[in-house]
Amino acid sequence: MREKVEEVLDKIRPALMADGGDVELVNVDDGVVSVRLTGACGCCGMSAMTLKYGVERMLKSELSGVKEVVAV
Repeated sequence: MREKVEEVLDKIRPALMADGGDVELVNVDDGVVSVRLTGACGCCGMSAMTLKYGVERMLKSELSGVKEVVAV
């Protein structure tokens, strides 16, 4: 599952990097994906929206086993 999550995150990264940020996979446990937003995304006021409406939505749409994405 971790490898599949990384593959999807690789699709998201270019958009985050265009704004000076990135996403790092921390853990995958029982459908809960823990990530760390880094760079400009780590301190952006819109990071919660990026996480839920960007990262989580994409992961859930491509991987049926993903229940939630949380920032750590």
